[in-house]
Amino acid sequence: MLRTTFTKLARPSTFSRATFTTTARAMAGETGAPPKTGGQGDAFQRRERASEDYAIRQREKERLLELKKKLHEQQAHLKQLSDHIDEITKDQGGEHN
Repeated sequence: MLRTTFTKLARPSTFSRATFTTTARAMAGETGAPPKTGGQGDAFQRRERASEDYAIRQREKERLLELKKKLHEQQAHLKQLSDHIDEITKDQGGEHN
């Protein structure tokens, strides 16, 4: 009987635990900063993220333009080679021409 009395005294009651609970927002502080996993964030963080995204899109756009230019140059070179091959085979004659 003495043992059950001590364990009941050692165990905190549900009422005392409820008085010390806090929300995650109160524990995080009042900065308004989002957690690392995502969220809205404050205006500065949203503006910074938008600026970074814009810079990344601009670099990707420049790379795509360079690739399109190289592709166009390669296609022009292939056409030039194809025309040259056609010119050579016409000069050779034969039953296919």
